[in-house]
Amino acid sequence: MVCRYPKDKTVGVGMNKGVKFRAYPNKKQQNLINQTLGCCRLIYNKGLAMRNGACSNGEKIGYNQTSAMLTGLKKQADFAFLKDVDSIALQQSLRDLDRGFTNFFQKRARHPQFKSKHNNHQSYRTINQGDNIRIVGKYIKLSKLGYVKIKQSMEVGHINNVTVERTPTGKYFVVLNVDFEPELRQNAGCMIGIDVGIKEFYSDSNGNVVNNPKYLEKSMRKLVREQRRLSRKQKGSNNRNKQRVKVAKVHEKITNQRNDFLQKQSTMLISENQTICIEDLNVKGMIRNHKLAQHIASCSWSKFFAMLEYKATWYGNDIIKVPTMYPSSQTCSSCGYKNPLVKNLSIREWECPNCHAKHSRDTNASINILNKELSLSAS
Repeated sequence: MVCRYPKDKTVGVGMNKGVKFRAYPNKKQQNLINQTLGCCRLIYNKGLAMRNGACSNGEKIGYNQTSAMLTGLKKQADFAFLKDVDSIALQQSLRDLDRGFTNFFQKRARHPQFKSKHNNHQSYRTINQGDNIRIVGKYIKLSKLGYVKIKQSMEVGHINNVTVERTPTGKYFVVLNVDFEPELRQNAGCMIGIDVGIKEFYSDSNGNVVNNPKYLEKSMRKLVREQRRLSRKQKGSNNRNKQRVKVAKVHEKITNQRNDFLQKQSTMLISENQTICIEDLNVKGMIRNHKLAQHIASCSWSKFFAMLEYKATWYGNDIIKVPTMYPSSQTCSSCGYKNPLVKNLSIREWECPNCHAKHSRDTNASINILNKELSLSAS
């Protein structure tokens, strides 16, 4: 264990974070939510078709032109139903489209695609203007919907915007973007190296090993059985839709189990250590290996690293990334000898030919990741 005197933390002030609550709308509110989802999808697709047509003619249009298109549609008798839903949500769908084109032109994302009603995960976003969105007791007040019952699990600050979601299992959630001021969390000022893996989720430089819970693998038998039943149902039938929900529930349980595990592990590491050293992995490239793709995706390393990074920003910790090509597993942490034979992933335990030190592959890698950060900071 490497520890330093804890430095004065500077936590983020005036930050935002997302808080997700389960919602229980009544039948009338469910119908209005579903109608709003359909209207937002319609406006998004019409805006996308309009911009694609302009691009094919060599013209360039933006949000202002698509917003004028929305205003024109509301005046037509055939689209009078657009006045029944939240107008801010319709405008937000066009802003999302404009952001999608911006990301595409800046090569951060692919070209925006048309939205389908057959996508069972739907959502729309609305903005809090004039305190028209607020939590009152066990309810949240939303535009057009009125008071929707929610299960509030924590207190929240000022609400900036709300995303209303309908999941494939038919559940409803509200995701609140709220103002957030992190509370200072003191720790021992320790530094730790982390090496992630498939059999062991991660090994640290202190010799601790956290096993991979393998939620997907444990549920695979049930998932295969439910998917096989789904494939035998007639398309468009009510029985097929019921079976689709059963498959979605299996996926939902796996996702919730994994997310709970990642949240607890990342919070523990942040609360116990000031500096956490990780390897800068190219997870997208690693998933191209079809033999390991499912296992790597099941581990969710990228999500784990993202949790560490945003929690470190909240509470003033440091996340240090060691270069991807650094041979952390092949290098002896005792003498620095590089053993090329350890490149084979099947070798989990090895003895250094130079100093005869015995190593566990992952623990040795985590120590090397920490030592690499120490050498970089010293230079």
